[in-house]
Amino acid sequence: MPTPKQMEKLAAEAARRRHSPATAQEATLPAEYWGSALQNPRADANDTRMRQRRLSDIGRHVLRVSCRRCERIVEIQTADAVRLYGRNAIWKDVAQRLLDNTCQQRTGRHEEDGCWPAFETP
Repeated sequence: MPTPKQMEKLAAEAARRRHSPATAQEATLPAEYWGSALQNPRADANDTRMRQRRLSDIGRHVLRVSCRRCERIVEIQTADAVRLYGRNAIWKDVAQRLLDNTCQQRTGRHEEDGCWPAFETP
């Protein structure tokens, strides 16, 4: 755990980085590059839509979620998830429950407890 003095130094450094001008490479990238990057099917926007879908609307056979903290991976068949949590359950909520049921990262602080889901495509 950093000391208060180290935390102040890190916060000042982060604030300084936030206010620094864009690098030359970022400034030279054309708008077409960003448009094609965002329309890529593997872009995060597509993944966000997947997390918000109901289990009954997902066509995949296997659903996979991993934890960013402990690197555990949990897989469940879509049919089993529907049977356990219902057709109208949101995939994001089901994934969080699946990770929390077997979470190893318990600290006693609400802000830090639990797993951090990362949705994967099997």
